Amino acid sequence: MSLYSIGEVARICGINPVTLRAWQRRYGLLKPQRTEGGHRLFNDDDLDTIRTILGWIERGIPVGQVKSLLEGKVEALSGDWSESEHRLLTALQKGQNQKVRQVITELGREYPAAALVDNVFRPLRARLNPGDHRLRTLRSLFDGLVIEHAVMCMNAARKRPGLRAVVLGWGVIDTAELWLEAIVRCEEGMQVEVLPAPLEDPHLENLLCDRIYVWAEGKLTQIERLRMAQWVEQGLTIILLGSASVLLAAEAGSHEEAEDVPFDDPTIVPLHKFKEK
Repeated sequence: MSLYSIGEVARICGINPVTLRAWQRRYGLLKPQRTEGGHRLFNDDDLDTIRTILGWIERGIPVGQVKSLLEGKVEALSGDWSESEHRLLTALQKGQNQKVRQVITELGREYPAAALVDNVFRPLRARLNPGDHRLRTLRSLFDGLVIEHAVMCMNAARKRPGLRAVVLGWGVIDTAELWLEAIVRCEEGMQVEVLPAPLEDPHLENLLCDRIYVWAEGKLTQIERLRMAQWVEQGLTIILLGSASVLLAAEAGSHEEAEDVPFDDPTIVPLHKFKEK
């Protein structure tokens, strides 16, 4: 049976090594072997266990309940992320900023970044976005604490080898999304830089990086499509995010299937989609 280091497992399963350690130390979900030097070694059964855990977490099962599920002591129930969201909201409402920081850090260790962002951070921000100005103030406070967490993730990621990525906004966008995206990409092993102010007319040719994540909203105009085509022709790897990527994917899906466009990740921009317009 093959053996894998914690770094290899992190790459294979798409999860932060910090999260794997938390699952082992705090919850006893994993029992890796150890080398003589004390380094963790995982086998194929461990990888299957990790994938099972990830599946339950995606359903919203709290990580604290996973051990009982692994041991077959309880039946798997429909999960609910609202408990984590409620913990953050309660601390915000009480003005307990340090508590919010602690909960964000704890959740960041226990859950994959993408699941946490999609199921807790984004829903909480949406909940704090009605016409009530008091709630808007809490949302702004929460955004600041999320940015603080994102910067910590970015600093930690720079201590490890990885692809260099830039995240930026194009036009009118919700700038907090850039920092949420940075959290996710850091866990994927990238060294991330965020351009915090959205750009109306981005010039990307001087960005020395491996990937550029461009967050944009709405359908791309003809001029924007031409600009995207120019970036691709310059050899830049552009990954489109936001509602613009959803619209582009839907547009690509309406073309003839015979084209066989590599759109497994619909946010990756194929050049001919712009040239044909």
